[in-house]
Amino acid sequence: MPSEQVNIYEAKTRLSQLVDQAAAGEEIIIARNGRPVARLVPLQRQPVNRVPGAWKGKGWIAPDFDDTPQEIIDLFYEGAAFPEDD
Repeated sequence: MPSEQVNIYEAKTRLSQLVDQAAAGEEIIIARNGRPVARLVPLQRQPVNRVPGAWKGKGWIAPDFDDTPQEIIDLFYEGAAFPEDD
């Protein structure tokens, strides 16, 4: 895409729009008194190198993790939605 040149005042008033244009791949040249002084370009993100299994052996789950106490099950199916105050 060809670059667009805008003066500083216009860049201030249209910053959000210009950032959207740059994020879409367009290069924006910002000028002062008609002379280019800065470029607004899309950010090139570096990929994150992930290492599978980095947490292996550093955590555990209790054997009864999925077990729900019968008291909780009973309250869920038979308990009052709004228990009365005693």
